[in-house]
Amino acid sequence: MNYVARFATSSGKLEAYLARKLRERGWDEGEAAPDIPALVADFVSRGYVDDEAYARARSEGLLARGYGARRVGEALRQAGIGETLREAASPGEAAARRAALRLAEKRRFGPFALEAPDQARREKQLAAMLRAGHSFAHARLLVELTSPESAREWAEELEDDDDDTA
Repeated sequence: MNYVARFATSSGKLEAYLARKLRERGWDEGEAAPDIPALVADFVSRGYVDDEAYARARSEGLLARGYGARRVGEALRQAGIGETLREAASPGEAAARRAALRLAEKRRFGPFALEAPDQARREKQLAAMLRAGHSFAHARLLVELTSPESAREWAEELEDDDDDTA
């Protein structure tokens, strides 16, 4: 109960946490083990654990830090979020563009660099954006743009489409 009260968690993460705590405390194999899935289901039914809210919050948090859709999806998968909820929480095109722009600004990639990067530096920037989960098209475009204004215009092109995270 303390873990759920202190940390936002998913049912998958809670189940893994409880199983780990039992192992760490040397739960005797001969003893009847507690029914962890039933306990987790009880927490979900009482509203203590909400996978949908967790997925939405985690997705928004990662996007705000500049991570891309692939990285968001992987983080949710590791948290035990089901495919349906992962798809619902995945960012739309406008949100993905804003996240790519945030990362480029924060890391001073492409048009936000203090000095024009050479080819080797652009390749490193492109690789960093790909590792952050952005699509190749978004990463390449941002790394190759020359002005911050054009990068911001590109990111804001789809603002009116309202296809943000669900």
